[in-house]
Amino acid sequence: MPSRRGMDPSSIEAAAGALRAAGGRMIMVYAAPEADGRQTLRYVSSRPGIAGFEVWSVPAGGTVPSIATIWPLLGWYERETADHRGIAFSGQPEPFSLIAPLRADEEADLRRLPGLSGDAVQVLPFGPVRAGVVESAEFSFFYVGEAILHYVPHLFLKHRGMEDRFVDQTPETGLVLAERVSGVGSVAHALAYAQAMEAAAQVAVPGRARYQRVIVAELERLYNHLHYLGHLADTTTLKVAHAEGALLAERVKQIGARVTGSRFLRGVIAPGGLRRELRVEGLAGALDALRAPIRRYIARLDASESHFDRLATTGVLPREVAFDQGATGPVARASGLDRDLRRDHAYAAYDDPDLALAVATGTDGDAHARARVRIAEIENALLMIERAIALTPGGAIRVACAPAAGAEAMGWAESPRGTLIYAVHVGPDGRLARVKIKSPSFSNWRVFPYTVHGTNMMDYAINEASFGLTIAGCAR
Repeated sequence: MPSRRGMDPSSIEAAAGALRAAGGRMIMVYAAPEADGRQTLRYVSSRPGIAGFEVWSVPAGGTVPSIATIWPLLGWYERETADHRGIAFSGQPEPFSLIAPLRADEEADLRRLPGLSGDAVQVLPFGPVRAGVVESAEFSFFYVGEAILHYVPHLFLKHRGMEDRFVDQTPETGLVLAERVSGVGSVAHALAYAQAMEAAAQVAVPGRARYQRVIVAELERLYNHLHYLGHLADTTTLKVAHAEGALLAERVKQIGARVTGSRFLRGVIAPGGLRRELRVEGLAGALDALRAPIRRYIARLDASESHFDRLATTGVLPREVAFDQGATGPVARASGLDRDLRRDHAYAAYDDPDLALAVATGTDGDAHARARVRIAEIENALLMIERAIALTPGGAIRVACAPAAGAEAMGWAESPRGTLIYAVHVGPDGRLARVKIKSPSFSNWRVFPYTVHGTNMMDYAINEASFGLTIAGCAR
């Protein structure tokens, strides 16, 4: 359970500065309803060496000082809260709508090219309909020749309002929604949501379920990372490598379907444990048979000089920018930020040292470093699944989980794309009153433009693919 303390709006800036000076990290801010109808802001943060999270509860009756100048990563969360909850933040450095349609004057401001003008500067609006099976988004490029001078993504054209869909639903229906926030992150979303409900109900999940949760979570990481490598190869024009990556990802999905009944591993996790036993007979052998083809595939990618040449030095994300703007997951780790919820805020059975969890990091911060982090995680996922099968104890797989009326709690998971957090608030009738989702793509899409300004048009697709972003996870 996170520790929670009340705070006056006038104290928030000093507290934010003290957190930064102490080596802590702000995670997100969101608005939550109170029983009397008022709204309060919840600032979620972490401190080094402390397993839990800290929550500051701040009244939101009037204008609240923005702390985005101290914690730039909060910029989008403040603007999202202003758009959806009508809470004003004074001194916000980006005083524009994020989710709501832009006013004419706001759009002019956002699309302006500061300090640069001239006939040679061209503007390319690209999207929102893009070739292939690609989610909708519009990107504005300001460029001269092949050089990108400035880049602006417009990501919320089809905002899905998923957080509002949870309101007034039962906890059981909430799980179904959580699994569908991002299709390729169904396990991570279900796991974070279920763990939040378990924290709200103050129940402990049986050991057997904790280890089986590791199995499905790592299966999800495995197929996501293999798909990622295939997509990345496609952007460097290695068509055979693209097909082989997609084939290996598909084979993992088929294995997952035999284990869970779903290629996307849905319908397994439930608040309190698991809905049903995993069918793990033959799983270790099936994955072991894939180990050699995966290693050969990665070795051939590594041996392709043209592939390496396109990834190295492309889309460099400096460590300090990654920290300030809130990068997460493999993107952050490739820039030298050694952060992973599975180790730093352990859940399920990840605190068992016999699982041999290894957190891979890099220092170059480019597309190649991001790919290397994912490659290391593929090998580690294969090992952890094998060990989790062997370490799974006997016993029950589920306990009753009924959060008390008025309860609130958080759950989290290290998804294939990074930090995923659910904050749940239960109403007086036992139904969901508020669900807040911190998704990794929301965090990393904010960071991504910093790697595009000043780069080359020909590298854009490679750079975007190397981030492994989803629009669904961002415009949740």
